[in-house]
Formats: sequence, structure tokens, C-alpha cells
Amino acid sequence: MTAPVYPPKPKPGDRVAILSPSSGLPAVLPLPFDLGLRRLTEEFGLKPVEYPTTRRMGCSPQERAADIHAAFADPEIKAVIASIGGDDQITVLPHLDDELIRANPKPFLGFSDNTNLLTHLWNLGIVGYHGASVMTEFGRPGALHPVTGASARAALFTSGPYELTEPAEFNDIDRPWQEPATFESEAPMQPAGGWTWHRPERVVEGVSWGGNLEILGWLLMADRGIRSPEAYEGCVLFLETSEELPSGEEVFRILRNMGERGLLARFPALLMGRAKAWSFDRPNDAAQRAAHRAGQREAVLRALAAYAPDTMAVFDVDLGHTDPQVVIPYGGTVRVDGPARRITVTY
Repeated sequence: MTAPVYPPKPKPGDRVAILSPSSGLPAVLPLPFDLGLRRLTEEFGLKPVEYPTTRRMGCSPQERAADIHAAFADPEIKAVIASIGGDDQITVLPHLDDELIRANPKPFLGFSDNTNLLTHLWNLGIVGYHGASVMTEFGRPGALHPVTGASARAALFTSGPYELTEPAEFNDIDRPWQEPATFESEAPMQPAGGWTWHRPERVVEGVSWGGNLEILGWLLMADRGIRSPEAYEGCVLFLETSEELPSGEEVFRILRNMGERGLLARFPALLMGRAKAWSFDRPNDAAQRAAHRAGQREAVLRALAAYAPDTMAVFDVDLGHTDPQVVIPYGGTVRVDGPARRITVTY
């Protein structure tokens, strides 16, 4: 396949679109959203621009698609950033004007349900950026995490290689966004433990593809946006799971289906995000969180053994639903150096 093209980057002082292509949660949880907008303005020097559906719950797929079109078509808008994810962005995809978007490529930042739009942009030949949503990363309680901030700043403003590093700490226990006290301090962090490597005997460099595993499973079921296996030959797969905490068995089944479709073996390297292991519905203790992560890791290894035994994998990379979070270029170049234990992305 032809490698996707990196859109021009914004610079401080530029206008950026803030959209809700999935859920209009800024309407009911304004505290992290307004904090994120303030940080984009004060710390990044950007000028956020909201659209009709940005702060509205229950907007139709057509309305959300119209905002995407307006943001991409406006020459004054230099990047597009998602407010947050959701669970129905797949319904927006059929309403997108591919020619309009292809003619006006711009950096798009988001993750989780935004895997839908990132996959769509990949198919249009446009590099996107998996990570850095307004409410979750820019609106983080207390302060923007330095690891997240450095990665987001590099993804937004710079071009070229960026080496990921292993943070010493992380957190995945949330506090209620409706309470002002939540935003007065940072959440307690815990030791991160570093990355875990599987089959690190070689160096793999390729175009990245992937995102949230549950969303990819939905796209596979709907037969929407997933190309023939040959299109992914030599690509670097990256995956992460959400706050819905899919079990190891669920993870295995999605990967098994990818294997049966002939997809999994096309990827010589896999970056697996640090699994989120706590939610308000399932407030797991430390032992339960460790068991959840171990179960997911075992499931991935089981699927690789069955369908892609030569694939190199790195576990607990800080991408997706974790804090801190690094931004992964979606369709950009990723180099996974097994012998040196290094991961370098190209923004």
C-alpha cells in the first residue's frame, strides 16, 4: 500500500476545531471539557473553535458528520481534536464526504470510539493521531501529565521521529467529573513496571494501524472500513482496550476473528496498550487489576501463538485508556527495535 500522507501541522495561534463525533458529553460534564479548552489556549497557544454538536447530547449521525465536514473544509482550521469518545461513531461513517476530507487533510486527534474516524482517514490516505482528547488528556485533574503533554505537543506541532519512553508511574482509577474537588489535585499514581517484550529478536519498521480493540471488532462485524488482509502487510499493529474492561476471553475472541480473517499474521509487530483495569462499575482492588491485565496479556499471547507466531509484541505501552498517555500516529511510521528495547514513532 502507499503510505498515508501527514497533513500540515498547526502552529501556536492557529484555530483548531473541537468536535464531538461520538458522544456530546461536554453538555453534561463541562468541568473537564472547559479545563481542556483552557489548557489548549493557555499552554499550547491554540484557539479552540466549537461546533453546533460539540456540546449537545443525542445529535444525529448526519449532524455530527456535518460538523466534521465544516471543520475539514474551513481553511482557517488547522487541526481537529475530539472532545471524547462514545459508542456510536460507526453510524457517522456512511455520511462522510470522502472527497471533501481528502481534499482538505488535517491532523485529527482522538482515541477510543474515534478509532472509527481514524480508520476512515487511514483508508483515505491521511495520517491521524490516536490519543489526546480534550476531556481526558487536556482536561486531566490537577495538571497535564508531563509525558502526555510532551507527546501531544510533539504530535501537534512537530514532524519527525519521537522516541517513546517508559514512564515510572501510571494511574487508571478515575474520580467523578461532576465534582469540582476532583480537579483540584492530581490522582494518586502507582509504579508502572515498564514494558514487557515478546520475541524481541528483530527490528520492525512500518506504517501503523489499529486503535481500540472493541471498536475494531465492531468494524469487523459491520464490514466497514476493514480492507483485505494484504493491505496491512508489514504494518505495525497497535491495540488498546477501554473502561468497559473486556475480559481476556473477549480479547482473545476478537483477535481470533482477526486471525481467521487472515489479518493478524500480516503484522510483524504489535504494541499493546496498558489495559485499563478499573471503572466506576467495577472498582477493582490492586490484586484484581493485576489479574485483569495478566488475563489480557495471556489472551493476546494465545492468539499470537495460534495465528501470528513470529509477531513481536510489546505490552503495557502507555497508549489508549491510561494515564499518562502517549499519542500514536495512525498511519505514520513506527519503529520497534527489539534488541535495543526501543519504540520510535514519527509525528
